Amino acid sequence: MVTLPTLSAEVERDLTARMQAVEEFLYDHAAGSLPFATETSRHLISAGGKRFRPLLTLLASNYGDPTREEIIKAAVVVELTHLATLYHDDVMDEAPLRRGVESANKRWGNSVAILTGDYLFAKSSLLLADLGPDAVRHQAMTFERLVIGQIMETQGPPAGEDSLEYYLRVVAEKTGSLFGLCARYGGYLSGAHPEIVETLVSFSEELGIAFQLADDVIDIESSSNQSGKTPGTDLREGVPTLVTLLVQRMSKAEDARLLGLLAGPITDEDDVTYALKELRNHQALNEAKKITMQYAESARKKLGTLPLNGTTEGLLTMCDALVSRSS
Repeated sequence: MVTLPTLSAEVERDLTARMQAVEEFLYDHAAGSLPFATETSRHLISAGGKRFRPLLTLLASNYGDPTREEIIKAAVVVELTHLATLYHDDVMDEAPLRRGVESANKRWGNSVAILTGDYLFAKSSLLLADLGPDAVRHQAMTFERLVIGQIMETQGPPAGEDSLEYYLRVVAEKTGSLFGLCARYGGYLSGAHPEIVETLVSFSEELGIAFQLADDVIDIESSSNQSGKTPGTDLREGVPTLVTLLVQRMSKAEDARLLGLLAGPITDEDDVTYALKELRNHQALNEAKKITMQYAESARKKLGTLPLNGTTEGLLTMCDALVSRSS
């Protein structure tokens, strides 16, 4: 479990125990009748990860009755959904590394990776059936947003639309939506007051945007040993990020070669190395960090109506943990 320094000892003990229950359920639920499908689906589960999404679900449940058995299942649902998208994303990005291990598509090929993602979506749906029609509906609405965000990213902004504003909308759909679902599940399945649930959802969607923008910085700034992913993956795929969009918006004459490279996928590894070096020393990187912190601060302010207790303090700290991480 990620360390949240301001958690009270009582809240931390409870969360640690429940996160362990999530981890065990997640691993067990990935098993199926075909041993190979079990192996491939557990590949990224066993590789670890911060488990921010199930943690957010559990924290949100503290505003109601966190002992309800549906909460653990919901936490596993959101993590399975996230894992499934990673298998698909790695195929689209042709990523060789994920969470410090060989990606599924690199090890077994694209077809197996895609089918494993589909398998995990199916396993998630089995759990959703136990949570009721409202849970299924919210999952479907969120999944629609995830797919729309991915299509928007693939398609790119229409002519005349501001690229940075368009990108932030993509991030809200692709990442913010699933963070919001985590809070919604934890809140309403625990019986929290509807106003509290909506506050948690609003906070979490903003937090998800900050999380993705921090990932943009990590893709440039961190080594593969730190992040568990190959640095410059987005550069190789020609996928715009907060950092590269800011470079393009600044459009400095001295960045002519860099701007040329950022106009499309960078296929030459020497060019990737050059672009990473330039971006790590560019004003745009610091500007991206400032914007990321602004989103985190905006998320923090949304918690102002919640009771100030150990859980709220944990959510506030989570903002800092998500944007200051190196992986």
